[in-house]
Amino acid sequence: MFDKLTGALQGLFKKWRGLGKLSERNVQDALREVRLALLEADVNYQVARDFISRVKEKAMGREVLESITPGQQMVKIVHDELVALLGGATRDFDLSGRPASVLLLGLHGAGKTTTAAKLARAWMKRGKSVLLVACDLRRPAAVDQLRILAGQAGVAFCPPEPGEDLPVLGRRALDRAGREACDVVLFDTGGRSQMDAELVAEVRALRETVNPGNVVLVLDAAIGQESVHVAETFHKEVGLTGLILTKLDGDARGGAALSVHAVTGCPVLMTGTGERLDNLEPFHPDRMASRILGMGDVISLVEKAQQVVDQEEMERMQERLLEDRFTLEDFLTQIQQVKKMGPMENLLEMMPGADMLRGRIRPEQAGKVTEDWKRTEAIIRSMTPGERRNPDILNAGRRRRIAAGSGTTVQDVNTVLHQFEQARRMARQFKHMQKRLIRKGR
Repeated sequence: MFDKLTGALQGLFKKWRGLGKLSERNVQDALREVRLALLEADVNYQVARDFISRVKEKAMGREVLESITPGQQMVKIVHDELVALLGGATRDFDLSGRPASVLLLGLHGAGKTTTAAKLARAWMKRGKSVLLVACDLRRPAAVDQLRILAGQAGVAFCPPEPGEDLPVLGRRALDRAGREACDVVLFDTGGRSQMDAELVAEVRALRETVNPGNVVLVLDAAIGQESVHVAETFHKEVGLTGLILTKLDGDARGGAALSVHAVTGCPVLMTGTGERLDNLEPFHPDRMASRILGMGDVISLVEKAQQVVDQEEMERMQERLLEDRFTLEDFLTQIQQVKKMGPMENLLEMMPGADMLRGRIRPEQAGKVTEDWKRTEAIIRSMTPGERRNPDILNAGRRRRIAAGSGTTVQDVNTVLHQFEQARRMARQFKHMQKRLIRKGR
């Protein structure tokens, strides 16, 4: 999402690092380029202007202009101001009540109902019991959607009853949560294609009835400055305690993520990065700033790996690899573990030096890696168990059969087998290296 902004800032950083000394003139020229990069990324004009003003004030300080590493000082200033722009500290929901109540708001298409299920699943994984309440009284399809998602998330569901208005539904949901000792009651309110007086009145009535500790707006980051306007309006009319940005995995310019906190004063709590129920992440301003500047986000990458990768399975495969017992079944499991971490494009953003990686790996190439994984899965699944355990028996006839069964070509099958053999060869080399080091240590 921030590719263009990251590229522009990285170009500036290279210029700054090459300067032996910063002057007022080259600082102003550089910040003019930063402002243009922010505006091209669809950042709110006033937000971009204020950001540049703060950076300029710090950059023109004596400690920077006379520093022996002025370029690095400038990078740090921009990074720190980006962190402040994004909200500073990481914030979380207030779940101190018993039950804690969360009112989820949003317009049609923002992903509010899916986000409700994602939140419920995330809290359930933390050991909390959750009650999902369907508060869209006009669209039966929305109630059915939430019922299905609640089932997938494994949490309790409370639908509206015929003739029930929102205050009555809210009181009934709170009573049920009390009886069933639920930790969190999550109200998924009805949406509209745009803000109107009726929607505001409904939300206010429900808020007054349930007195939620959290009033959170789900925003579509892909619609740019319009999402900032939506957030401003909701905050003015209803009063918000936080925001969730969805579709941050898209190719939009990302201005909403950089503008919405500065404009509303509300913290961004979470970000949605995909359609699956696990694709919801806490928002860390410092980590996001590092990703925007191409510095990567190793902490988030490790956390994601810990969440989705089966540690015991990976250790078992490592042993089999080092003992030269690695099979195509293990190869398939390894690919599936990596795929759980998300699209390759998202993983690249979290790696240090992401700007250089982007230069070498274009978006379409990163997408090709994902397609290659799918093709490899299809090919291995088209083999018999015996062939997966012993690929040496794969003669020409078997390879033709596998290609036909997987919808690929014999050349594709040969490529997969070559990649598998390379992995085994590298493991053998690593094993020999370990033995030599052990001998030297003796």
